[in-house]
Order: sequence, then C-alpha cells, then structure tokens
Amino acid sequence: MPDIQTQDEGQIALPHDSHVSLPIVAIVGRPNVGKSSLFNRILGRRHAIVSEVSGTTRDRLISQVEWLDRSFILIDTGGLETKPEGPIRERVQEQADMAVAGADVIIFLTDVTEGLTVDDLAAVERLRRTTKPVILAVNKVDNETREFSASEFYQLGLQEPMLISAYHNIGVYPLMDQVFALLPTPPEFDEDWDPDESAPTDLKIAIIGRTNVGKSMLMNSILGQERSIVTPEAGTTRDALDTYMSYDGHDITLIDTAGMRRRGLVQRGIEKFSVIRAVNAVGRSEITLLVIDATELATAQDSHIAGLAWEMCRGLIVVVNKWDLAEDGSRYAQQRTDDLIRDKLQFMSYVPIVFTSALHGRGIDPLLRTVLELQQERSRFVPSRELQYVMAKALASHAPPPVKGHSRERVYFSRLRQVGINPPTFLFTVDKPWLVHFSYERYMENQIRSNFGFDHTHLKLVFKRS
Repeated sequence: MPDIQTQDEGQIALPHDSHVSLPIVAIVGRPNVGKSSLFNRILGRRHAIVSEVSGTTRDRLISQVEWLDRSFILIDTGGLETKPEGPIRERVQEQADMAVAGADVIIFLTDVTEGLTVDDLAAVERLRRTTKPVILAVNKVDNETREFSASEFYQLGLQEPMLISAYHNIGVYPLMDQVFALLPTPPEFDEDWDPDESAPTDLKIAIIGRTNVGKSMLMNSILGQERSIVTPEAGTTRDALDTYMSYDGHDITLIDTAGMRRRGLVQRGIEKFSVIRAVNAVGRSEITLLVIDATELATAQDSHIAGLAWEMCRGLIVVVNKWDLAEDGSRYAQQRTDDLIRDKLQFMSYVPIVFTSALHGRGIDPLLRTVLELQQERSRFVPSRELQYVMAKALASHAPPPVKGHSRERVYFSRLRQVGINPPTFLFTVDKPWLVHFSYERYMENQIRSNFGFDHTHLKLVFKRS
C-alpha cells in the first residue's frame, strides 16, 4: 500500500469557494413575508412548504434553478428575527447568516401589508456588514394602494425597492432581471484554453451519506489514525472537517461531513445546521464519496444525495461500507449488489462502486486507487482534431432529426472542442442551439464517452450558436 502522510489542520471555515460551478442566490427576510412563496415561484413548482404560520421554514431549502438561459443555486432561509427565542430559532439565524455569507446575490424580502418593522431595520443592519449585493423586494404588492404604501421602504437606504407579488406572479421577472445583472458573469469559453493551467494543485474529496453509515470510520481508516470521532450514536459529526494527506505522491484534502437525512427526519436544531455544512462540503470538492450501508443498500435518500453531487458536476464514487456484515461476501454477491445499486441510481449508471469495511480496513487501497483514476479521467484533455473526427463520424452515422413544431427544421453542427476539465466540458458550435433535443445530446455524449474512455465521470456539454 502506498505511503499515506497526514497533516491535521483542525476545523476549517467554509468559504464560498471559487470552484463552485453555479452562482448562489439567497432569499432572506423576517418570518412570514413570503420567502417560500417566492422560492416556489422562481423554482416553478411547489417545493417549499407555504403556510400562514410564522416560521414554517426552519432549515434552508436549496435547489438548482434553470431560469431562461441561466442556471443557479437558489436558497430559501428561515426568518430573520431581532431576538430569537430558544435554540431552534437561534440556529435559524445562524443558517441565514451562512446563506448570506455563501451567496453571490441576496434578495431581502419585506411585506407591504405589515409595513416597515423593527426586524426589517435590524435585518438591514446585518446585511450592511456584507459586501454582497442586496436587492430589496417588497412582497404582496398587488394593487395601487399597496404600491403607494411601499414607499416607506425607501427609509431602509437600499436601492429602489422592487415591488412584487410572489403569489400572483407580479414583478418576479423584473426582479430576476435585476438578480442576473448582479450575478457573476458566466465564463467565456477561451479559444486558447490551456488544460495544464486548469489542473487543481490538490484533490479535494468530500465524504457524504446518511447518518451512521460509517463516514467518519471510513475517514479514520483512510488516514490510519483517529482523526474523526467515531461512536455508535448516529449523527456524531456536526461540522465538516478538513484533513490534509498525501497518497501515492498526490496531495489530498479529505472533508468529513455530518450525515444527511430526509428533511422530515432531520431533528430540529443542530442537525439541520450540519446538513448545510455537508452541502457546502460537496461544493468545495472535486470528488464526492457517497457512503452507503451494505446492510441497507441504496435508498431513495442515497439517490437524492448522489443527485446533489451530480448536479454540481462533481466526481462521484459509491462506497458500500460495512461489507463485512453482508451475509454473503462473495464476488457474485458483490456483482448482485452492484446491479441493485445501479438500478436505484439509474441516472448515473457509470458511477464507480467500491466495497469496503472501514472497521477492518478492507477495500481502502482499491478505493483510493479508484479516486485517483477518476480524477485522472476528469482531467483528461482531447485534442480538437480528434473531437472533430468523432463528431463528423457521429453526424454521418446518425444525423440530427428534423424538429417537430419548428417547420421541420434541423440543427447543423459545425465545430466541437474541449473547453474545460473537472468535469470535462465540451463546446458544440451549432446554428440553432435551441433545436438540440436532449436525446441527441445524449447520443453525442455517448460518442465522446466510447471514443475517448470517459467511462466514470460526469461530462458537461454546451451548445453555442455559431
């Protein structure tokens, strides 16, 4: 087994890391001003629970949003209060502060029906401490009388208030126009992009999974020492912990996280706070290890957690831990289990699956070798000449079909080149990007995979107008 060297750096803060692929928009405000309603309106579906009861949203709701031609992460927070009563509400304030710290743009939502309140003034003072852009939105403005009443919010000293009604979908599009104007500019694809300059100096690995599946034990087994606290009690790890190590000449940062449960099962208070840190840990990583229990196999929650890493374009490895407890540990049993897991995780059938027993130190070396192989695959660069040949061959074999509803128009491909790594990103130059059907996109993705050995990594395909 290659030498492993570790350096304990203790707990490290969780900044909004520059390599998080999508910008973040946070909705903040005092309780019951309509934050969840606005979240649902932007998301386009009823995701957050909306009720007349103040303080319904206690934990942060996080979702990836596609709005027009932009993608971003949207965060709904619990209500900001001047004097939160009890540990639960105190944690809610901490969550809101984390949302503000990690956001690229903040929507500060107020309620015209209740007018300007002391909590609004206190919230503004908290927001003044951040350098992040803040958009003031006055909600529930659905008639001329309320529009007149909204003028008092000018006292907050922010920019001109955006008058909206999330429930009636009034003013939401202008609000999002303002948000997009403040978001970081999407990176332009550089014709002279150099893959060597894009390679990370070290490899960051996040260890995630449901509670009590053995994440901390796995980390300790990898390190060969008790870095994380391991007990039989579910939910011991509250914060994301960073530890530096060296394996086979590679510098690695391991991030251990608290277990993630279904929202309905998450205990009120500290555990909800921990889930947020786990989400941030995934955002900081290049590769995510999803640990599942061999005695339970993949659950719906495992699929949800895996989807989180997948949507953020992170490398993903499923680690079947506690394999020593399996009734049958044969290779046949492994293959059967592998098939069952892939059936559960249908949208990521090519993700590597590794069997381990962290308690007994089994499967650790194969796991680390798989990590390095996956990272090598995610860092692979394909010359444009080879990509052009494969694209031409794919087009000749199966040309894009005419699109119904568009006068039977066809999309024409003119160029293909790689413009990024981690994940490998490929830019198609076409005449009408909006005509590219998802099935044909999948076809092109499969051609790239089969010809260049991208067997286990997420691929990002971008279609740009010529």
